[in-house]
Amino acid sequence: MKKNLICAFLAMISLISGCSLIPEYSRPDAPVPAQWPKGDAYKTDVDANSPPAAAITWRQFFTDPKLQQIIEIALQNNRDLRIAALNVERARGIYGIQRAELLPTIDAFADGARQKVPGDLSGTGESEIIEQYSVNLGSVAWEIDFFGRIRSLEDRALREYFATEQARRSAQILLIAEVSNAYLTLAADRESLKLARYTLDTQQQAYELIQRRYEIGLSQELDLLRVQTQVDAARVDTAIFTRLVAQDESALNLLVGDSVPPELLPQDLSSVAQSREISAGVSSEVLLYRPDILASENLLMAANANIGAARAALFPRIALTTSVGTASAELSGLFQGGSGAWMFAPQIVMPIFDPRAWSALTVTKTDRKIAVARYEQSIQTAFKEVADALATQGTIEEQLLAQKSLTDAAAETYRLQNTRYLKGIDSYLGVIDAQRSLYAAQQGLVSFSLAKLSNQSRLYAVLGGGADTAQAPEKP
Repeated sequence: MKKNLICAFLAMISLISGCSLIPEYSRPDAPVPAQWPKGDAYKTDVDANSPPAAAITWRQFFTDPKLQQIIEIALQNNRDLRIAALNVERARGIYGIQRAELLPTIDAFADGARQKVPGDLSGTGESEIIEQYSVNLGSVAWEIDFFGRIRSLEDRALREYFATEQARRSAQILLIAEVSNAYLTLAADRESLKLARYTLDTQQQAYELIQRRYEIGLSQELDLLRVQTQVDAARVDTAIFTRLVAQDESALNLLVGDSVPPELLPQDLSSVAQSREISAGVSSEVLLYRPDILASENLLMAANANIGAARAALFPRIALTTSVGTASAELSGLFQGGSGAWMFAPQIVMPIFDPRAWSALTVTKTDRKIAVARYEQSIQTAFKEVADALATQGTIEEQLLAQKSLTDAAAETYRLQNTRYLKGIDSYLGVIDAQRSLYAAQQGLVSFSLAKLSNQSRLYAVLGGGADTAQAPEKP
């Protein structure tokens, strides 16, 4: 009869233990326009059918073979990414611990006692020795999740685990973008170093020519001093770019987590293969593909689940302590017939007055509001990052064309001024001005070329590209 009552009680608990007090979740509306900004700074020919950046793997986007190998090494060795991966493993373990709270813990335990009782305490009036032995298998204080408290905590742990995984994907995207930017910066500084060395050689030749002309009386001392200033200026720039190249290599090695083989380093920007062209599409909904926004939303869901746990703390909690085994006054009689023993002890705790529980509920509701604000802020930040990259994409090509034209004009001006000086028509001051303009135009062309290539990588990253696999935004 008692066993039937126990079974009935457990069946009833199983039927009604699915109650949940977690508020219904709905994804907040994105606090940004549905479409990207429009205006003179943005391209008008947008490919609405192009795949989103998150659907393009980094190997498909970065076509330069050397850069691909460097990124591969970085993904294996970078310590920040390794820490992010370990955080995912840790979050997975925490979720496993929280999920295990739904199941009872069953332990086997045995004990024995031998006690001498004095005569004035025994029932017979004579001293006696009492022995007791038992072997049991049981569960101690297993909480029945009647109002979903444990399930709420499990859901929170699950969402935090998902958020950590998305944070790892976001760290990978950031790492790939930084490696690409460091690679391109090294290429640009190496090209600028070549330009500075070429300018130094040119000015040194000019100095030697004017020195010979000065020695035979065809040039003034002032011209010799002027060209000397150009030689010294070129020497300064050569030293500056030599230092920048060394620093760029160190920065790239740090990102990669190892020394990059010299044969994988770029020689200049012209040797770097162009990355794949991508489009942001017409809708800002693609921002939902970004791992950092998915991580923020999962933290919002975790805060939402935590409200359910705080609510459940205001309701009764039911716990069971059970055991089954054998007991005997003699060790040899533990497993003989009639030595069976069992224990069933349900317990219910009814909160009557606990102001801490109500304050905890208020805290969880406030935490959810904070999570909503952070989620909305992450979308706004992402929208700005994409808008800035699109503005650069829409104007950089015109800047490059204008800079190329300026460089060609400066080169021709320098050639003509040098010819006029050698023919004695103009002073060397005109040659110096023309050479300065040409050098500045050439360095500007390198800077704009770097800006174009870097912005391509940045646009790919801020649109959510660069993770291991493509991932569409989850539906609420």
